[in-house]
Amino acid sequence: MLRLFRNKFFLLALLTILLLVLIGVSSRADSPVNTVGNSLSIPWAPFQKVASFLEDKIGGIFVYFEDMKELKRENDELRAKLDEMEKETRDLNRLREENRILRETLNLKDQFSDYISIGGNIIAKDVGNWFNIFTIDAGTKDGVAIDSPVITNKGLVGSIYQTGPLSSKVISIIDVDSAVSALVNNYIVIVRGDINLKDQGLLRMDRIPVELDLKVGDTVETSGVGGIFPKGILIGKVIEIREGDTDLNRYAVVEPAVDFQRLREVFVLVDKTKNTETGNGEK
Repeated sequence: MLRLFRNKFFLLALLTILLLVLIGVSSRADSPVNTVGNSLSIPWAPFQKVASFLEDKIGGIFVYFEDMKELKRENDELRAKLDEMEKETRDLNRLREENRILRETLNLKDQFSDYISIGGNIIAKDVGNWFNIFTIDAGTKDGVAIDSPVITNKGLVGSIYQTGPLSSKVISIIDVDSAVSALVNNYIVIVRGDINLKDQGLLRMDRIPVELDLKVGDTVETSGVGGIFPKGILIGKVIEIREGDTDLNRYAVVEPAVDFQRLREVFVLVDKTKNTETGNGEK
């Protein structure tokens, strides 16, 4: 018998038979084996619930961090696309502005074909918020001459009153020493700087004919009279009419077309017939 127990094949067959018997017995609902197994599982039930709960929570935490990582990646991609779109929008707006300026400059050249247009950047100005008197980086070497009209693509700025080889000084139409012959509804008036209006950057319109039916919103342009400014340069618009003791004493307030707080560059108009001596061509 002892020899049989030492035989491996015998032991394997015996274990197989015992397992089959155990399975057959435990398959019955009233089996003692099931009763013992159920009794042993009762104390472990709470631990199993805790373990299951922790497993769910830990798994949820890992899923949360994975989702956060994915959301951050998507957010970074969207932010990069948004930055690129904003850059493209800025570039497009810049190109549109440059195109607008170029078109308006060409219109100026077409409008004032008898004049050479010389560009100038403002490099200095007198103390104050307004560009009453300022200096540009264009001078006699560029063809600039005294009394040359100075404009922007918006309208009339003023005229050159002092020149040097590389720079010139401009007196603007809002300066109290400036006066321009202007045209409103085919009537000639005078538009000038006024000491009481200069701090607002506004102009005064005088010598208004009695027969002129002046209204707020009327456009004011240069008349071409006086030999300095060519006809048709926009000066501004009427924003207020102030009555005097008589019709002859009434005057109007004009808002310039040019923003005299934000000037950066201007154009100087030089008569081609007066520019032949310098030998400068059109800029």
